[in-house]
Amino acid sequence: MGVGINTGNMAVGNMGSSFPMAYTVMGDAVNLGSRLESLTKNYGVGIIVSEQVKNQTPDMLYRELDIVRVKGRDKPVTIYEPLGMVKQISTELRNELALYKQALKLYRSKNWDLSEIQFLNLQAMHPNSVLYEVYITRIKQHRRVPPSFNWDGVFNY
Repeated sequence: MGVGINTGNMAVGNMGSSFPMAYTVMGDAVNLGSRLESLTKNYGVGIIVSEQVKNQTPDMLYRELDIVRVKGRDKPVTIYEPLGMVKQISTELRNELALYKQALKLYRSKNWDLSEIQFLNLQAMHPNSVLYEVYITRIKQHRRVPPSFNWDGVFNY
């Protein structure tokens, strides 16, 4: 099961004619939440939140998963995995996040060799992580078919 959480303006209420009528929610913010939900399996996480949600919950610690362009949107979206309350996060997880942030920075700067080493080290420490495998696979693909000069690190779904 996956959950996608987004916040924003939306229309909520009874929609339709008198027959049939349904209580529903509509709008771009809802559509993005739905897209985030469908991405959970790609990253091996249970919950993905948008940057808007992350910014509205400063007491939570998040792992940035990716910057993506989802179906129906031209503008890239940064997506996050909630990890827990900031005050309750273990030192081990904080250390893992520091290594991960460094690997992600190397990846986005097209430093395939160093980023791959970092992701392989992270994967060795956490062999069940789908996320680290995602980036290792992408690095291999970028070596075969290098991204354009103006590549912005965004992954298009």
